[in-house]
Amino acid sequence: MRIKRGIIHKKHTKNILKHTKGYRWRRKTSIKLGKVAVTKAWAHAYRHRRLKKRDFRQLWQIRINAGARLNGVTYSRLIPMLKAKKIELNRKVLSQLAAEHPKVFAEIVKLAQAK
Repeated sequence: MRIKRGIIHKKHTKNILKHTKGYRWRRKTSIKLGKVAVTKAWAHAYRHRRLKKRDFRQLWQIRINAGARLNGVTYSRLIPMLKAKKIELNRKVLSQLAAEHPKVFAEIVKLAQAK
């Protein structure tokens, strides 16, 4: 008895077309073009999930540096001072303080600079 694969083929096709919803031109209707588009989209998504972490860390460093320079110190000097004083605030929190609460950030810088 011969096994036919029509059901599986339709399932694969539906799965690809489900993921191409919202794409432009023939990519949303054609299996051949849709498969290429989806594969490429997943590759970009995988890579950019990792790049996102790098981008956010850069943004936090820029914000901390801007806040630190308003208080007379640079980022590269501030971070070692914070570590020496055992002030364990991560860069995300420090950047939020620098952007949203500059007075609190200024106090932290003063604590780090105190001898």
